[in-house]
This record gives sequence, C-alpha cells and structure tokens, in this order.
Amino acid sequence: MDARLILQYYSRKEVQEAIFQNAANREVAVKFGESGFGKRPDILQYPRDVFELAKEGATSFHASEELWSNPLALSPNLKRKELDALRIGWDLLLDIDTKHVEFSKIAAFIICKRLKLEGIRSVSLKFSGGNGFHIGIPFESFPDRVGKNLTKDLFPEGPRQIAARLKEKIKDELMQAILNAYSFEDIQKLTGKGYKELVINNQLNPFSLLDIDTVLISSRHLYRMPYTLNEKSWLVSIPVDPMRVLQFQKSMAAPENVIVKGSFIDRNAVRGEARRLLLDAFDTSFEQSAKQPEKTEKQFEIPSEAISAEYFPPCIKLILDGLSDGKKRALFVLLNFLSSVGYSYEEMENIVRAWNEKNAEPLRENYILGQLKYHKLQRKKMPPPNCDNKAYMIDIGVCKPDNFCQKIRNPAQYTLKKVKLTAIPTKKRVKKEKVDNTNN
Repeated sequence: MDARLILQYYSRKEVQEAIFQNAANREVAVKFGESGFGKRPDILQYPRDVFELAKEGATSFHASEELWSNPLALSPNLKRKELDALRIGWDLLLDIDTKHVEFSKIAAFIICKRLKLEGIRSVSLKFSGGNGFHIGIPFESFPDRVGKNLTKDLFPEGPRQIAARLKEKIKDELMQAILNAYSFEDIQKLTGKGYKELVINNQLNPFSLLDIDTVLISSRHLYRMPYTLNEKSWLVSIPVDPMRVLQFQKSMAAPENVIVKGSFIDRNAVRGEARRLLLDAFDTSFEQSAKQPEKTEKQFEIPSEAISAEYFPPCIKLILDGLSDGKKRALFVLLNFLSSVGYSYEEMENIVRAWNEKNAEPLRENYILGQLKYHKLQRKKMPPPNCDNKAYMIDIGVCKPDNFCQKIRNPAQYTLKKVKLTAIPTKKRVKKEKVDNTNN
C-alpha cells in the first residue's frame, strides 16, 4: 500500500481516537511495515500519537490482552509474581484462525450466539483484517475471584481454559452449520484436504478447517487493535455486529469504506455476567485433571456401614451446606469421600441431590446422573483429593481445618481415624475391599 494512503488513513481524527481509546491501560506495540515492531513496552499518550507514528512509518498498532497499572514497567525479565502485581485485569480475546473467511464467519456467529446464551451481553466482534475474527469479552464481565484466587491473576490459564471449553461446546453445532452451508465435496475443493484430514470417527472435524486460538494466549500476547490496517491485505480490522457477521464482506473493511462507529470491547459491562463461563471452564479442567493419580498416606479399608456425618471433616460439612463456586469439583470430592466411608450408591445419590438443592446455582440433573453413573462403574474405589491439593478444598474455599486436621492428609482418613479413636464399634465386619492409594 502506498505510504501516502497509509498516512491519509491514520490522519483521520476519528480513527486516531478509536485506536487511542482501545489502548487505555494496555501495552502497545507499533509495527513499521517490513521493519517489524518498534520498542516494547510502549503506550499511546494522546490520540495524535497515532498520526505522528504513522508519519515515522507505522503501519499498524497492536495491544496486550492484559490490562496493566503501568505498562511501561513491563520487562521480559519479570517473574510471574511481579507480572501479577502489575496486572489489573485481562480481557478475553479469542482468535478464530483459518484460511477461509466464510468458515470464520460461521464460527464467529456460533461462538457469539453461545456466549449470549451464557448470559453475557458484552460480547464484541471484529474482523482481523485477514480471514479471521477476534471475539472479545471485557474483564469487567468476570467475577473478582474464583475461589481464593483473584481473577486478574488467572492469566493465561483463564482465557486458555475458556477457549478450550468453548471449542468442546460448539463442535457439533459448528460441524452441522458448515455442512449446511457447504457440501463435503465443496469443502474438499475449497481446502485441498483429503478425507482423512477432514474426518474423525466418520464425522467432519470442524477444527480441521479452523481453530480457536488457545496457543498464542500467553502473557504479554498482543492482538491487532480495532481500526488498524493489516499489512498483508491492507484491509482495516473493523468492529462487526456479532449477529450480522454472516453478512460481512471484506469490501466493508477497505480503508476508503470504513466508517468509525462502535467500539471493540465495551468497558460498560455488567460485573460478573461471565462468571458461569469462567467457573465452568475451570471446573471442567479440574475434572479432567482429576484422572491423574495422587498418592495418599496409605491404603485404608472401606467400612461396611456408612459412618455418621458427625465424623465428617470440616471441609465436607461446608460443602454439604451448599456452594456458589466450584460445584463440579465439590461433587467429585463428595462422591469419592462418601464411597470411601461406607455409603452405598443409593445413599450417595440421595445426599448429592439434597446437596445440589442447597447450591446457589444447582448443577444440571443430567450432569449429576452422569457423574454418579461414571463413579458406579469404576472398579477401584478412590479417596477424595488430598487436603494439600490446592485445586480442590483450598480453591473452593472450604478448607477450614480444626485441631484434628493436623493429623491427617485426606478427608476420608479424617473420618476413619476419628471413628477409630473414639472407639465406635461397627455393626458389621469390615469389608475386605480396600481403597486404592491413588485418586481418580
């Protein structure tokens, strides 16, 4: 693109103002064509900085997903704790990566629709300037904390887990939407890919056509700012109405056609409206990681009769009172705990159902039944996670140890040892079945 036309575009006051507004509390990196990026970290102090940098050869402007108290204090030598101290938040930025804009439009529409169904009103969308789209949710939409963790410190883990969970949720709908728009033969011609590259288990794999970026979501990762040029296409990265993205045409992003209206990532969001999205992503990741074995102090025997709740540890009692966060992790803990202290599956189901009614937002019935069925099919009985596993009792906020907790490492051991120390006789002989010394 002719340098004169680049300068002419960035000379527009409304373009300068739009880029400047997006730069607030962000690290900014300026690209100078083929010369690459300028110094980092950098910031924009005034709207006119955009034009002044364009006169020096700037072609595009990029910003961090993270929000900083002082972006100029950033350095590649900073440790995680130092970055956490500087970070005041982060916006969720999802990058739909594909070589085919039509597939990207379909994916953007489905993801935005899914996020709206999650109760999130502050969903923004913008064209990348190439073939993809960026989807944004402001930090203000998330809760202040997840368990004992400040949400601002959950970067890059939070965005990465949300992206992975969204891919899982939309996979079937995305596949069907693509097949409704294109025949399989057309997809092969368009992509140049063979059957084996496109199909898994006799079904089209939509992520063979596009990806929702989970790899580049890392600390100090940058994205192309709205109303900035793309050096490959010389189109503008413009905001797009999420519900009208299917009607988008690249010609709308030609510099001469761009009208500055609307913003990308509206800070006037309802605090906590994306709470369920974040908690679901974290609970799902913990649920999957729970399959990793974890050694306990030693093997212990399962009593043949259920032990009374009066001998339960404080963490289990607090869980049974009902929770607002971490319910999926709590369910995992409860099922393993109850089976370890002698409860039958029928008794466990009754307890879990009663517990779920006490939760601020009860888990879905089919999820409860699925977990019960899965637990019942497991041949080995596993104890709940150990007390020092921060992902569970500590993060959920139910680790309130009493004096007896100092003597044990696992909630099930708490109950079994306490019964033994109080010399409560069991009515039946203890089963020979032993709890394996690894957690599910």
